[in-house]
This record gives sequence, structure tokens and C-alpha cells, in this order.
Amino acid sequence: MTKVTLGKTGITVEKNAFGALPIQRISREEAVKLLRKAYDHGVTFYDTARFYTDSEEKVGEAFDGMREKVYIATKTGASDAEGFWKDIRTSLGNMRTDYIDLYQFHNPAFCPRPGDGSGLYEAMLEAKEKGMVRHIGITNHRLNVAREAIESGLYETLQFPFSYLATEKELDLVERCARADMGFIAMKALAGGLINNSAAAYAYLAQYDNVLPIWGVQRERELDEFLSYIDKPPVLDEALSAVIAHDREELLGDFCRGCGYCMPCPAGIEINTCARMSLLIRRAPSAAQLTSGAQEMMKKIENCLHCGKCRSKCPYGLDTPALLEKNYQDYREILAGKAY
Repeated sequence: MTKVTLGKTGITVEKNAFGALPIQRISREEAVKLLRKAYDHGVTFYDTARFYTDSEEKVGEAFDGMREKVYIATKTGASDAEGFWKDIRTSLGNMRTDYIDLYQFHNPAFCPRPGDGSGLYEAMLEAKEKGMVRHIGITNHRLNVAREAIESGLYETLQFPFSYLATEKELDLVERCARADMGFIAMKALAGGLINNSAAAYAYLAQYDNVLPIWGVQRERELDEFLSYIDKPPVLDEALSAVIAHDREELLGDFCRGCGYCMPCPAGIEINTCARMSLLIRRAPSAAQLTSGAQEMMKKIENCLHCGKCRSKCPYGLDTPALLEKNYQDYREILAGKAY
């Protein structure tokens, strides 16, 4: 097994962590089975959030009676101290525990600090003093907030999107965290589903000693794939390097990562799927993207209000309405060629 330590937290785990966002989409029984199977095969770090509907509850049921054997990270999206205390109490109840190993501010638009007027960091410190929180972290999609969090010295971990589609800017964050003895947790290691070669994704991240990837798991076959890499880790050989080079050439640039922070759309458009349909349809079996339901979903782009809300909320600064229109035009051309 390859181990990774999350900076000054001292948390040392197998370099395979379980991202529990997708288990909100499956039954409690299926989710508990996946979580326990992961543990039985050496996975001890589990990342969830209040925002992920019933994910925390499923994690709580899976590890009830064996809490001390795993590390659980969750998140609060609260904007003030009152919301913070409501979130943490709900999370503790959901997960059937009296402490959270790593409590993270969930993609805040600013870097919470003592005295910033929000009361968030003060509440986090109080929760830590009471033993409710063991380590303090932050997640983000904004480079400026991530850099400020590292430089502040207030956080023990940073969770940020990182994959082989990363640019020099994301690589710089990894290096800054290493210098600051700050744990780096890689979310979206498969770029929101656009990377379809998990061996290449795993081998790429294995190069970075201070990075812990969290793999979003929804199906047992997905879990089995990542578990197989524990004993037989993929090597970044010529073949996998070629896969990475091809994908970087095809995908680097202004593409939607599917993070969903632009949602909800006042016109009912599923932006985080529609704005990357052109890529999805070419990198995955296309039948699923050409159903009548998918066509109805894409047609809603015609109802765009051009209000600009999605553009203003995109942490990557994308021109989302333009991306939607571009993807819709491409989609209609594909349909025309499919004799629909």
C-alpha cells in the first residue's frame, strides 16, 4: 500500500480516499455496502458534506460502532456562525459521532479569517476547542481563495480540483501546500467524468507525495477498479503517458468541470451537464446522451434568460451562456446526423 500524510494533521492513510458525493444517488443499503467494502480493503478516509443530501447519514450507518477506525471529513457551506452551529450539530447527528476528523469550509467565496465579520472561523475554533472538530480545512474552486488559505496559516488542509488536466496554476497550489506542511486533497481527479481512464488518472496523481485523491464512487465496479490499484498500482509508462497527452490536447481550455456552483438556473437548464455535452457525448457511450430525456434537457437551453447569473457564479470564469449555446448547436448537428 502507498500511504500519504495530510500535512500537519498527521492523518496518514492509504492513497485512495472515498468521495461520498455520488452515494446520495443510490439506496442506503447499496451505499453502506460500498462504504464497508472500501474499508475492508484498506480505505480509511471518507469525504462527505452537508450539501450532499443523505450522504452523511449513509456514512454514519456504515461506520456505526467502529468510528475510531476511520477518518471522516465533512463540510459546512454556512455563511455565518449561526449556520455553522446548525450544520455541525446536524452532521454529528447524521454520522452518529461526537467528533469530525476534518471539518472543511465548503467552497466559500472568501477565505474565512478571525475578525472578518462572518464569525465562521471563530465558530470553527470554538468547535475544535470543544473536541467536536479535530482538524480545520477548506475546499475551493477559486485559485485566489486557495492561495490566500495557504498563505494564511489558518488551515491544515486544502481540497481543490486536481487531475492530469491541471495547469501550472494548480500545480503551484500543490507545491505551496507541500512547503506549508498543509495537506492537499484532490477532488475531481477524473475531471467530473471527462477523464475515462482511471489508471492514467491514478498513475498521474501517484507522482505527488502530498496529494490524497478522493474518488467519487457510486457503483461497485467503480470501487473495485480503484481497490485493484492498491496492490497493483498503475505505472506512468509510455502507454498511459500517451493517454494523458491525448486528453490534455483535447480537453485543456475553457471547458465546464461540472462542479454545479452555477446552479440552480432560473430557466430550469441543467447547466452543469448541458454546458459540457459536446465532450460527454464524445468521451462516453453516446446512446445515453441521445435519449428523448436528454434531448428535452438540451432543448431547455432555448429558454435561457441571459440573466448572467451562471456566468457570475462560475469559479472558473467561464462564459457559461456562450458554452451552452455552443454545446446546443453541436448537439443539434449530432442529432441531425443520427436520423432522429
